[in-house]
Amino acid sequence: MAAFSSFLDILPDPSNKIGDAGQASGSGTAGPGFASIKFTSEQPSSISRTNSGRVITRAIVGQQWKIQISYNPMTREQFEPVYAFLQEKRGRLQPFFVILPQYSTPRDSTLNRTITTNAAVSAGANHFVAAGFGSGNGELKVGDMINFNDSNNSTHKKTYQITRVLTNSDYLTGGTQPSSSQRLYYVSPHIEKAVASGQGVVYTNPKFRVIMTSDIIEYSLGTNNLYQFSLNLEEAQP
Repeated sequence: MAAFSSFLDILPDPSNKIGDAGQASGSGTAGPGFASIKFTSEQPSSISRTNSGRVITRAIVGQQWKIQISYNPMTREQFEPVYAFLQEKRGRLQPFFVILPQYSTPRDSTLNRTITTNAAVSAGANHFVAAGFGSGNGELKVGDMINFNDSNNSTHKKTYQITRVLTNSDYLTGGTQPSSSQRLYYVSPHIEKAVASGQGVVYTNPKFRVIMTSDIIEYSLGTNNLYQFSLNLEEAQP
C-alpha cells in the first residue's frame, strides 16, 4: 500500500481500475466494460423562415456530446465499484471523466509521436496547425478524438473530433499550406477556448468530462443475482 495524490476521477472500466481507497490502481477492481454505447453530438441551431420562404440558420454556441452506456448483466463484484463511484458524484452534482473504448486509441495504430500546437489558436476557430511530424511514427486521422493538454488553461476540458487533415501536399488552394513537419487539422466542434502555442494534443485515451443526466441512480437485480444497469451522461464543461 502507498500514499496517492488524488482519487480516480474516471468511470471504472477494465483499463481504469479502482482501489478500495478510491485511487487509480493497476491491481484494483475493474469495471465490467460496456455492452453498448450510444454516442450523440448535439449542435443547437436557430432556424427562421422569411415570408418569401428563405430559410436562415444560425449556429448556437454550445455543442455537447451525449453518451448512453449499457452494461451486460453483472455480478456484484463487477457492479459495486461502478455504483460506488457514481454514488460519490451525488447525482448531477459532481462531474467526472469517461474514456470511450472506440476512441481510446487513434485509427492509425502506428501513431507514436508528440504532437503540439504550432501557433496560438483562437477561441472559435475550427482548425489549428500542429507540429511534430516527420517520416514514420504514424498520423492522426479523420474521426480521431483529441483533448488539448493546455498548461496555460487547466479548465479547457473539451473533447474534439478531427474532421479534416491537410498536409504539405494536400491543402486548400489559397489557404494555409502546412510545412512537411506540420499538419492542419479541422475539428468539430469549434475550439471552445484559446490555446497557446506549444501545447500538447492528446490522442490516446482522450477523456470526456461528463455529468449524469439525472439525480436518480437505479439498478435491477434479478433472481439470478445479476445486476442490470445503464447510464446516461452528458458533457459538462468547467
